[in-house]
Amino acid sequence: MKDMIKITLLVLSILVLYWFIPYLMTAGLGIGVSKRMDHSEKIAFTFDDGPNPIYTPQLLDLLRMNNIKATFFVVGSKAEKYPELIERMHNEGHLIGIHNYVHRSNWVMAPWTIRHHLKKSSTIIAEITGKNPIYYRPPWGLLNIFDFLLMARYKIVLWSVMAEDWRCKGGSEKITKRLLRDIRDGDVILLHDCGETLGANEDAPRNTIDALKEVFKLITNQGFTCVRLDEM
Repeated sequence: MKDMIKITLLVLSILVLYWFIPYLMTAGLGIGVSKRMDHSEKIAFTFDDGPNPIYTPQLLDLLRMNNIKATFFVVGSKAEKYPELIERMHNEGHLIGIHNYVHRSNWVMAPWTIRHHLKKSSTIIAEITGKNPIYYRPPWGLLNIFDFLLMARYKIVLWSVMAEDWRCKGGSEKITKRLLRDIRDGDVILLHDCGETLGANEDAPRNTIDALKEVFKLITNQGFTCVRLDEM
């Protein structure tokens, strides 16, 4: 019985060190990561989980129509599958970051697997664009204790505003309302151009795009300047 208690306490201690402490430091206290730029008068729209052959081109069309530059945190395996979309993002002036090679939490992957996936994703993007990505957003914003070593090479970016646009519930109206209510100068806004991930609705990006048609017009009239993360 005592041995079982000791093993349980050991496992809990490891989990606290590997998961909870990094979560508290990054998502809670913002240590070592960027969540918003307090002294900036600009805002940054960021898009995760793509590219997607249906919704990413529609989003790029909308961004071009509104003369807005954004940041895409792409999944390496999808970048490998749709290099023409990565090339288009780059050619149209958007910033490309990494969202891991597969959309899997860093909490359930070994540190060496994460580093291999990052290196592989970086190589894929660099071969398409000619530039090595330095911005990184882990899936669900979750880091483990060893990920702090990545900060010497990557700028890890979370977010300050999200509209839960990975769900279809509430439609584009929910997204529009939340964005217009919450956006302030210096915000990093999290949205998605692909719904093919765990917990998401496959058609959810359609609502995001419909919402942004209205949001882009209104925030421009309100004087917001939308830029890439490296321009914040």
